[in-house]
Amino acid sequence: MDSNNFMGNVGVGEREGRVFSSLIRSRHFSLAHGIGRSGDVSEVQPKAAGSSLLTTITRHMARHALSIAGFKKVKDVVVLPMCTGMSLTLVLLSILPQDRSKKVLWCRCDQKSCLKAIQTAGFDVCVIEGKIVGDEVVTDLEALKGSIEKYGPASIAAVITTTSCFAPRAPDRVIEVAQLCKTHEIIHIINNAYGVQSRRTMATINQAHSQGRVDVTIQSTDKNFMVPVGGCVIASGMDGVIDRIAKSYPGRASSSPVVDLFITLLSMGKEGFEKLLNQREENFVLFKSRMETVARDIGESVLSTPHNPISFVMSLTSFPEGSDLNQLGSMLYARHCTGARVVTCKGTKEVCGIRFKGYGSHHDNYPNPYLTMACAIGMEKSEIDEFEKMLVTTVAAFRKFSAKVPQPS
Repeated sequence: MDSNNFMGNVGVGEREGRVFSSLIRSRHFSLAHGIGRSGDVSEVQPKAAGSSLLTTITRHMARHALSIAGFKKVKDVVVLPMCTGMSLTLVLLSILPQDRSKKVLWCRCDQKSCLKAIQTAGFDVCVIEGKIVGDEVVTDLEALKGSIEKYGPASIAAVITTTSCFAPRAPDRVIEVAQLCKTHEIIHIINNAYGVQSRRTMATINQAHSQGRVDVTIQSTDKNFMVPVGGCVIASGMDGVIDRIAKSYPGRASSSPVVDLFITLLSMGKEGFEKLLNQREENFVLFKSRMETVARDIGESVLSTPHNPISFVMSLTSFPEGSDLNQLGSMLYARHCTGARVVTCKGTKEVCGIRFKGYGSHHDNYPNPYLTMACAIGMEKSEIDEFEKMLVTTVAAFRKFSAKVPQPS
């Protein structure tokens, strides 16, 4: 249905969908025109009727997938060939006021993309530090209220919260934040990068829409739908917001992430997606239980982070003082255990000109070093079994390694 595939097509424009390599043509299913037009990434492209139809269908399927996961209030979505960080930048440039003197209030989450996105969009950021409750780092609502009162709602461009994050940080209290934003008429954007795979997270976002103000949620395609990196789903429960974002996208866009999502969602089907959501929830309980057993056996503990439905942490406090705990993370990686991260809670790191103490722990003064893990969609029970064995043997090897290293006097 795209013009470059018409028999006898004569193309005399500057972009006619010609592809030199047959391998690349096959890889892209001869869909060479991309999606959208220069004025609107969601607009139908006359030369690419097939790609335009595929894009429209994918948007409907993506919206349905979010609804299945628990976001019943979703009204519209757009699928873009950008990851969450650049997508957040586009959202900020699309729906925020053009007055760059206004501040963005950002609830601290130690992941660089969000902060870089705010800076790239040209806004000053006010970091709202979390607070430690038990073992969790949670939203400090009083600090957020204080910043709104300090700067005044008219001087605040938006509030950005996060609902998918590595423990010990808990997802932000987006219902209460949404209520604040509704009261003060402040734009509220949720970074929900990998939260679609958690029904609890999506139900919370849905409730935030019902009780307060949420303008946009941004979610990754690769982290939630098991496709290659490169796409995102921007969603809103408000009328007109997605149209504004789509119209602000400059030029056409690559159709590759859209095609990937289209094929994947068709392959999964509703039942397949629901089955994956169920399996992840079951595996999370199993994984955490197994790690609690391992923790007891090695003299550690799995910390209490009840509000994080995807990630959990194990303390690393039983090793000799001065042990290079980062080496434990390196040893796990060398044994092909990826994704687990050691956080020492020491030192400072500068990101976008802002210095953070204990970077990685989401707080200036988190008390204990730890190992953080996540149970993501698509994880198999066999991976849990193998990681359990590998963690036990790696910890034993690390203890022997640490015993040989001279400790500081």
